[in-house]
Amino acid sequence: MSGVRRVVLLTLGWEELPKSISVHGAPSDITLREPVPGILLDTDAGWLLLDTGFNTALIRDPYLHARYHDREGYRAVLPGPGEPIEEALDKAGIPFDGITAVAVSHLHLDHAGGLKLFAGKVPVHAQRTELEYGLSGRPDVEQNAIYRVDFDDPRIDWRLADGDVEIATGVTAVSTPGHTKGHQSFVVELDASVGGGGFVFAFDAGDLTENFEHELAIGGFIDVEPEETVEPIRRLKRIAADKGFRLVPGHDPHVWPALTDELAARFPG
Repeated sequence: MSGVRRVVLLTLGWEELPKSISVHGAPSDITLREPVPGILLDTDAGWLLLDTGFNTALIRDPYLHARYHDREGYRAVLPGPGEPIEEALDKAGIPFDGITAVAVSHLHLDHAGGLKLFAGKVPVHAQRTELEYGLSGRPDVEQNAIYRVDFDDPRIDWRLADGDVEIATGVTAVSTPGHTKGHQSFVVELDASVGGGGFVFAFDAGDLTENFEHELAIGGFIDVEPEETVEPIRRLKRIAADKGFRLVPGHDPHVWPALTDELAARFPG
């Protein structure tokens, strides 16, 4: 096999938040309900999970919620009463122990919160600069919605990269810093047995279609100027164009559910 055999998109929750978090300079009174993404890839080594959603304990416990989620204009929404990853896997008919590796685009609260489910079980891929920043003790880390409680676990088997790296057959992590210090996106090549082609999953290098169509700076960034977040957008556009792959924004409330249904029909369980 030279590529991925099946792609399953997961909606691990939603976030109600100002559009200005996704598009720099957007009117602050426009609110979006954005999906929280997760992606399952059927590789030659088993299922690879890209991103893990929220830490449910920080939302459901009233004291932890007050500590971590009391942000004006922001609300995290869970899809069900249990763990979103477990519920999504059950719906897709994929056993939990079928996941043989995890990769995180970055360590924000809506992407790294489910790592607790995999500590001591499977390798976790990330960029070295991302983890170093998350563990740095800088006061702005938590101010930037990166919560050490989500990922500071000695049982996690980190596989750290310094730039672009193939993490599984047909899956390449591409360094796209700006949104966070070590953000990474993913290029996924489909196996010829399922028709070939592929996807460039941007995650938070660009939340919305308009970030890419109009090369608009994103609204959330760390230690860079807003304009600097456009270069990762352009890089992902170049990769997608060169390979003929579809470019998928990270949190688009229209693109994500439509593509979820499309891929469910293309890759039935």
